[in-house]
Order: sequence, then C-alpha cells, then structure tokens
Amino acid sequence: MKKDVLGVKLDMLTKKEVLLKITSFLDNNKGYKIYTPNPEMLVDAQKDKEFRDILNSSDLNTCDGKGIEFVTKGRIRRIPGVDLMLDICKLAAEREKSVYLLGSGSEDVVEKTKKELIKKFPKLKISGIHPGPKITMKQYNNITIQIDLNKEENQQIINNINLTKPDILFVAFGHPKQEKWINQYLKEMPSLKIAMGVGGSFDFISGKVKRAPKWIRTIGLEWLWRLILQPWRIKRIWKATGKFLFLNYKKLYETNQKNNIK
Repeated sequence: MKKDVLGVKLDMLTKKEVLLKITSFLDNNKGYKIYTPNPEMLVDAQKDKEFRDILNSSDLNTCDGKGIEFVTKGRIRRIPGVDLMLDICKLAAEREKSVYLLGSGSEDVVEKTKKELIKKFPKLKISGIHPGPKITMKQYNNITIQIDLNKEENQQIINNINLTKPDILFVAFGHPKQEKWINQYLKEMPSLKIAMGVGGSFDFISGKVKRAPKWIRTIGLEWLWRLILQPWRIKRIWKATGKFLFLNYKKLYETNQKNNIK
C-alpha cells in the first residue's frame, strides 16, 4: 500500500515488511530500484517532473524523514537510509550476496566505508568500490534537469560493475543525481538485483560525518544537529523543514477548498 505525499508515492510498510520485500528482490533476477525520499527530495520533485516520475517508478520508496512521518500522522514511519543500507548489507552477508559501493566522490571515503562494512559484517562480500564519475546537472527549457557526465568514464565504471557482477549496488551521488543515474543505467548492469540510492550514507559509515545521537534522531531533531555541525547546509535544511511543511499545508488547504466547492 502506498500514500501520496506531494505527488510522490511512498510505501506504507514497517521495517520488517520492507526487509521481507527486499529479501524477495534478492530471490529474483530482475533489477529492482530502491529510493529513500526525504522532505528535501519531495520539495525538489515539485519543480523537476522527471525526478518525480523517476521516484514514482521505483520498486520501493521508503521514508527517510521525520517531516514525512509528521505530515502523514505516523501512517508512514521513517526508516533512515543509512540504517536500511546496513540492514541490506546484513542480509547480503547472510545470503552470500555481493555488493558494490559507488559514489561519495572520495576514494578515501569509499575505502573507509568498505573497511567499516567488513568490520561490521565479516562475511560480507564487497565486489568493488569506486568514488563515482563527476556529475553535474544541466537544465533544459527551464523544465527538464538532466545529469551530465563524461560518458567514457561512466562506461568504464559500468564495465567494472559488470566484470565483478555484484548483486547489490549502493549509489551515493546525492539526489537527484543518484536516482537519475540508476534510472538511466540500471538496465546496462544485468547482474544487479538491487540498485539503491543512499545519499550521504558513505559519509556516516566511514566516519567522515558524525551522526546525531539516537535520542536526537528519535525526537526528530536530526536537522538541528546537522545545522550545528554543517551551518552551510542552512538553505537545504530550510527546504526540508519550513518549505516542506508549507507545501503540504498549502496542498491540504487547496484540497479542502475544492471539496467545499463540490
């Protein structure tokens, strides 16, 4: 069952149900797409129709934001993307599936992520790592926003993934780059059973960025923790808090107005 939040359909599943669904993905040969929409992503999807359509084409959209949990009155519960990635790695280790780490833009970060994952899951097979291609965003006709990259470099990465034949690919480019990249190139990597956009998860796992204490995450103030540690993120945090809530209440008001007219 799914619920629409600002035009993006999110799965209304418990964490246990999500993991059962992911287990079924691993038992099939199709390439499944997993995205973890947060409030900032949903705000960005309002002006980028392609991004919104890509999110809605996902095989699994899990909520990664307390704001979404709040506006849906708890009907959709937050599952932090980094925690879900770790749960999938645990599943992969138990089921002898291999993973590939792509992204972060830093060889040091992706290498430390690999080491930390192996330390946490000794039986996990990591078939390869790569910091990812340099990707920029280009806007056309003030509507379509597309990823722009070096095609030769990108093809070399795809070739390496195909050579190592992982079952799971974690893509850490940040949104909407990772979702657009997965949507465009997943079909070129036949070994993959799952491709998942993981945003800044490599930064957290590697220790580059310190996560908020669990109690802060529980009460929904992780955004304040990030703001204190990374004040340069203030525009993004405002988008994920104030602007997200404004758009939701605006949509609720417009819906009520239409219903009253009827």
